[in-house]
Amino acid sequence: MPRDLATLPKAHLHLHFTGSMRHRTMVELAYKAGVRLPESLRTDAPPQLTDVDSRGWFRFQRLYDVARSVLTTEDDVRRLLREAAEDEHAEGSRWLEVQVDPSGYAARFDGATSFLELFLAAAREAEERTGVGIGVVVAANRTRHPLDARTGARLAARYAGDGVVGFGLSNDERRGDTAEFAGAFAIARRAGLPTVPHGGELRGPDHVREVLVAAEPARLGHGVRAAEDPRLLEELARRGVACEVCPASNVALGVYGGPREVPLRTLVEAGVPVALGADDPLLFGSRLVAQYAVARTEHGLDDTALAGLAASSVRASFAPDHVKRTLLAQVDAWLAADEPAGGLDS
Repeated sequence: MPRDLATLPKAHLHLHFTGSMRHRTMVELAYKAGVRLPESLRTDAPPQLTDVDSRGWFRFQRLYDVARSVLTTEDDVRRLLREAAEDEHAEGSRWLEVQVDPSGYAARFDGATSFLELFLAAAREAEERTGVGIGVVVAANRTRHPLDARTGARLAARYAGDGVVGFGLSNDERRGDTAEFAGAFAIARRAGLPTVPHGGELRGPDHVREVLVAAEPARLGHGVRAAEDPRLLEELARRGVACEVCPASNVALGVYGGPREVPLRTLVEAGVPVALGADDPLLFGSRLVAQYAVARTEHGLDDTALAGLAASSVRASFAPDHVKRTLLAQVDAWLAADEPAGGLDS
């Protein structure tokens, strides 16, 4: 019988703050805040996102903005981070890197700096309560002016070493000129923050190359479209740039027709470090263990390979070295242990 994937120690490196929300929590907070949810968000089933023209992105963004609007108080922020950490703990995650754009919450929380300070304090509280280590990735929005991204990078740099572990660039990668964000990435790197921009999901290999030049990233948010170019895969493997692969979101947004089409094996076999992620479980309908289950059932990875993915997620994380050593030893122990009677996948 295969080992229980929920007990496999792992790191979760691609989770957005609002998108981590439990559906029940969103409904409760919407009622409290007087936010009217569209029908597609009222039910516990993930919304249908894909359409021919937008490949699902524009509808996804509209629904994400509605979900973000239910967060109106400091207690709401604390609750979401606590629940996210509880969910991660239940799924075997022992290190979480949660991504957030403080400017998206600034208007309701006395500015981006105040919000980030609240967020970092809430992350520490959640970490202490659950035992899940939490690092914060401050993200800029590529649909806004690149000067806004520089402001975000300076804010991230100010809290480097105080909970902020990286700097990202998110939202629709078809928007904006990636090269114009190079200045923001440089600010982050000078502060010692690795960069983790999105790229290689809605656009192909050429855009991945643009991101490599502009950001000099440690990891790519998604990066799956790099599989279309063997030479690019070789470059990613040589540089050790990890890809945060999120099968559920790739399929929901219409990038691939089904989970088997996600090029997980292609990336792994090319030597590219891979960390599975759930992206936005609220809208895509599944959390981290489900991504490992897809790797098992749709891509035929055995427990040794799955343990390898978990170890890859740990090595690609920005966790302290002692945390990495502990987690890697726990992954080895999971693989070495006999499966308890009655153990099942989640």
